[in-house]
Amino acid sequence: MKERGAKAVSRHVALLRGINVGGKNMLPMKELAGLFGAAGCEEVTTYIQSGNVIFSANDRVVQRLEEEIAKQISNRFGLKVPVVIRSAAELEEAVRGNPFFKAGVAEELLHVAFLADRPAANLVAGLDVARSSPDEFAVMGREIYMKLVTGAAHTKLTNAYFDSKLKTVSTMRNWRTVLKLAEMMR
Repeated sequence: MKERGAKAVSRHVALLRGINVGGKNMLPMKELAGLFGAAGCEEVTTYIQSGNVIFSANDRVVQRLEEEIAKQISNRFGLKVPVVIRSAAELEEAVRGNPFFKAGVAEELLHVAFLADRPAANLVAGLDVARSSPDEFAVMGREIYMKLVTGAAHTKLTNAYFDSKLKTVSTMRNWRTVLKLAEMMR
């Protein structure tokens, strides 16, 4: 964490859902990075074309950023794109907390859905653990860890399913992307 005057600046990652996937919701990364810069972020960089933005900002900027970036994308590009933010420490915690990785599951089967809000325990308890067998998932805090044996394209463990059942917004990343983002934030 760096100090800029009286305000502490720390690293974060914004995870945007559903952009530049399958030729839909096209959003140039250079323009996306510009939106973050205009919102008061520094050291802005993107990773791959699917909406991963690493940046530095103070808490005041970060508190309003999810809503502000989503609004700017809607106004400028006509796209409804959820934005979920994690600090570097939160992303490191998510990496350390993956129960499937700890159990030795192959990296190519691992995915994480990042939730905008921590879901209520009764909503988590209501999830169907057999919804997409043999796929498995574990909800831990604001992350859903997944072992997708059927693959991300064929599982029934989708953003739409988790959003509707947990009453929040999710965005999914494969494990290699999660590890790369954590590395880039260090």
